[in-house]
Amino acid sequence: MSDSAVTMVVTEPRGPLHPVVAETVPPPAGWVRVSVVASGVCNADIGTAVATGEDTVFPVTPGHEVAGVIAGTGDGVEGWMAGDRVAVGWFGGSCGHCAHCRTGDVVHCAERKIPGLSYPGGWAQSMTVPADALARIPDGLDLFDAAPFGCAGVTTFNAISKAGIRAGGRVAVFGIGGLGHLALQFAAALGYETVAVARGGDREQQARGLGAHHYIDSDAQPPGAALDELGGADLIVCTASSTAPVDELLTGLAVHGQLTLVGVDAGSVTVPAARLVMNGHTLTGHLTGSPRETEEAMAFAVTTGVRPMIERMPLEKADDAVTRLRAAAPRLRIVLDAGSA
Repeated sequence: MSDSAVTMVVTEPRGPLHPVVAETVPPPAGWVRVSVVASGVCNADIGTAVATGEDTVFPVTPGHEVAGVIAGTGDGVEGWMAGDRVAVGWFGGSCGHCAHCRTGDVVHCAERKIPGLSYPGGWAQSMTVPADALARIPDGLDLFDAAPFGCAGVTTFNAISKAGIRAGGRVAVFGIGGLGHLALQFAAALGYETVAVARGGDREQQARGLGAHHYIDSDAQPPGAALDELGGADLIVCTASSTAPVDELLTGLAVHGQLTLVGVDAGSVTVPAARLVMNGHTLTGHLTGSPRETEEAMAFAVTTGVRPMIERMPLEKADDAVTRLRAAAPRLRIVLDAGSA
């Protein structure tokens, strides 16, 4: 790679993303420099790209779904070397010594770093990250497919695989978009009876192609009631960005069923206490995963054929990608091609 790299930056509140060319520098101790190949565009990036926070320090470079190749390592980095294929996700490093870190729960570290917020993100040809943020990409997984696993992939994989649902249980996925289409594939590949819930009938064929055994059109019938008619869901993974449907969705849980929120907004959820207690229901939230869990999700994808459905856009079109995402134009995932800049 050359000694300079293109980086997409925001330089003022609500300003556009535009490319700048900057010289690359050697990474500091404990960090690595990654030559970026592909970088996903996630809903969580919108706030970073708009950069309206009072504490925002400009310039800002978003991007937390990154896949590339290590270009250099800082002093003290062990286990990684130039040429390794790596992914970086929403988890961008942690303190390593707090109670959460010491028990392996690094994503809840109070000092957890997030690419694009804690340091320049991956909408660039080069980024520098803490070595503990790296996940190794397995052979057999393309870098453009690997990029979304740092956030969307590991989040949905963990939400399902770590829920402790009985073998052959019924798993419903509410919202078949950038997160939901991966959740559907994971649920089906894990052997669950899988139910897709989305608005309108136009997504049914695609949902069934992704592994859904049942399809519920939430425009045609209340999805919680429809799930109840099927016998109730052992797990509902809610990937929609609105909490408004959650109250009704809870009626679709089986006894001891669990509803996991992955997509959220600023809203609230109302849970009837009696129903919660009488049916042993669980309502929980799920954030992301550690680099090791990202590796597990990618390895599972290689052996089962789970893949994100992506739309590639040139890196320098990042501002257009954000506009499309805010308008809900892309059906699934946008991945920026850093090699196109």
